Amino acid sequence: QVQLVESGGGLVQAGGSLRLSCAASGRTFSTYAMGWFRQAPGKEREFVAGISWTGGRTYYTDSVKGRFTISRDNAKNTVYLQMNSLKPEDTAVYYCAASKLPLIFTVDSDSFGSWGQGTQVTVSS
Repeated sequence: QVQLVESGGGLVQAGGSLRLSCAASGRTFSTYAMGWFRQAPGKEREFVAGISWTGGRTYYTDSVKGRFTISRDNAKNTVYLQMNSLKPEDTAVYYCAASKLPLIFTVDSDSFGSWGQGTQVTVSS
């Protein structure tokens, strides 16, 4: 198991930016795919962005393409989500997650086995 702690959430006006961070500990972070998910009130958790264990491959849900960027720094055991041009519909609790298996790339939530506690992002109109 890997322990994940998110930070960087907050309240921002529409059009603004936030950068979320997810610090990992407990196992070899650099060999696991990472993902960001979000859950808005009354809605199911949804995939937002994913990154391979090398950082060389990324994937985004359509609604955030061109606005969000996922990246990782394996030397710091940290994955980031840069969020620009935020919209009120981006309001949600954001979670980072680590894949169950090493050396893969996945966007399937069932393939992620470790989750952080979440950080609230609120975008006002």
